[in-house]
Amino acid sequence: MLSRVTSGSASLTSGTATTATVTSTSAGTTSSRKSPPRLKTIAAAGVEPFKLRDLRHFYASNLIAAGCDVVTVQRALEHRSALVTLNTYSHLWPNAEDRTRSATAGLMRAVTGGPADSLRTEGTDSR
Repeated sequence: MLSRVTSGSASLTSGTATTATVTSTSAGTTSSRKSPPRLKTIAAAGVEPFKLRDLRHFYASNLIAAGCDVVTVQRALEHRSALVTLNTYSHLWPNAEDRTRSATAGLMRAVTGGPADSLRTEGTDSR
């Protein structure tokens, strides 16, 4: 809410804490934002700042990595349609080439007991 306007400046307040100050000058409008309390908590925890939307993308990408289909992710994120989900996250779903590589790697592990390139690199000197 706008709490006061005096000589070209205004402070926006939420409850008792000032969240932003906007000053209007002849050169233009400037804004000075104070850090919300959650940023101080994040900094105290020693992690990089993030937005809640970042957590949403983290959640979606992990659902996709776990093998969830488009409709499952759509419902989890409450998107209006699967098209919204696909427009945002289609690059995260594996394509045919990814599935082929994965199947080949699984076959090689089953046959040789190791990754596909272990036969090529086994016994070579890495120096």
